[in-house]
Amino acid sequence: MPPHTTAEKLADLRERMALTKEPGDPKAIARRDKKNIPSARARIDSLLDKGSFMELDGFARTPGDPNAPYTDGVVTGLGRIDGRPVAVFSHDQTVYQGSVGEMFGRKVAKLMEWAATNGCPVIGINDSAGARIQDTATSLAWYAELGRRHEFLRGYVPEISIILGKCAGGAVYSPIQTDLLVAVRDQGYMFITGPDVIKDVTGEDVSFDELGGADVQAQRGNIHKVVEDEAAAFQYVRDYLSFLPSNTFDYPPIVNPGLEPEITEDDLFLDTFIPDSDNQGYDMMEILLRIFDDGDVFEISDQRGPAMITAFARVDGHPVGVVANQPMQLAGAVDTDASDKAASFIRFCDSYNLPLVFVVDTPGALPGVAEEKNGIIKKGGRFFNAVVEADVPKVTIITRKAYGGGYAVMGSKQLSADLNYVWPTARIAVIGAEGAAQLLVKRFPDPTAPEVQKIRADFIEGYNKNLATPWIAAERGYIDGVIEPHQTRLLIRKSLKLLRDKQNFSKMQRKHGLTPI
Repeated sequence: MPPHTTAEKLADLRERMALTKEPGDPKAIARRDKKNIPSARARIDSLLDKGSFMELDGFARTPGDPNAPYTDGVVTGLGRIDGRPVAVFSHDQTVYQGSVGEMFGRKVAKLMEWAATNGCPVIGINDSAGARIQDTATSLAWYAELGRRHEFLRGYVPEISIILGKCAGGAVYSPIQTDLLVAVRDQGYMFITGPDVIKDVTGEDVSFDELGGADVQAQRGNIHKVVEDEAAAFQYVRDYLSFLPSNTFDYPPIVNPGLEPEITEDDLFLDTFIPDSDNQGYDMMEILLRIFDDGDVFEISDQRGPAMITAFARVDGHPVGVVANQPMQLAGAVDTDASDKAASFIRFCDSYNLPLVFVVDTPGALPGVAEEKNGIIKKGGRFFNAVVEADVPKVTIITRKAYGGGYAVMGSKQLSADLNYVWPTARIAVIGAEGAAQLLVKRFPDPTAPEVQKIRADFIEGYNKNLATPWIAAERGYIDGVIEPHQTRLLIRKSLKLLRDKQNFSKMQRKHGLTPI
């Protein structure tokens, strides 16, 4: 009998609410608990500010089926991170294995629309088997609907995916459209089809780790950060959002402005840091940690294209995007992975109005047949385009090598950077001395002859002394100044303060110019 009295209706409500809290199959819940995997709601609570979660659509379930479990395999709702609103959903593996059905799709779509209306980030905690086979076209239709909404949100609000299980098929098409993917090592996996299907279709034997393990996907550029456990994943997301505005029209948080207004010992360390040998590597992070606030450099995509560093940092409390070469990897050469990684990061920073700081030490594009086959021309072109297209403030520091196309694409003035400074250790040239000397000695019948090697050595010395220097660029105004390394941190601060109200006049519309009459 349906409830009639108010007391009966309240009792019925409480009973239904209890069912929504743990609606999954008891056997599936037992398996989850045996593996010490948190519930979908527990994961949300671990991510958000304590007590801030407000669930939506907890009573949703498969239409026309009175025995269907509540929530339909996903928990959705609103909450806060560091006091700022976010929209969040979490797959529930104990209900239809977290697969997408009609109400699942409607719930997440509704959440994404709420985020669009209110201008807040969307975070998905992913642990899903993908499309719900028994729902046939309905499941596919809702996956497509979610894909359409991702496009509406992209560049408007940050979209984040946390990969905490074996995500397959449609369960990877949705996350890959988001801005940040974080996965737990040996727990988060991404693939279109699993090892068993591949074995049946192609006959190939492959393990889960080889196919879609977190580290493998990070190296491919599909995951931005791999962490050791769920707590680290949630903390990484919280830290990531601390550098960003809630939407493209908002401003990011300002943290501890005005720190260390004078030269420090860390600044002075930079005066002796660059090796005297051009061929000796060093860790670029040692520089970055000293020229930004609090020694806080928050790296993104550390396993992809490691010759390029992309990271968030703060200058006088204001978040910035950092693009830097890493001499410890491929001597800082720009390869295909580094190009795509940098281009993607630059476009993201531009979307959320974060200034860009380039820190340069590169011999240029990485040569080789493999790089040509992998599309270094096109991918390098995308990198160039991203730099030109970005109209946020851009400041460049050249610490050592800036050769060839590497000079141009790494925030040169000619590619629209606002202020460019170089250290006295900088070498700006079309090609390095060794490469130029190699072209020279090829002209001799016997390049190995002692007299030719003497010519080669003299040429390298003269090239480095007179050509590969900062002074030709400085004399022609291609850079704005040669500075002592210890001045860098405070000069970046001063530069970005002056650029804070930058306007891109080339993109501004006017009716016509005015003629002096």
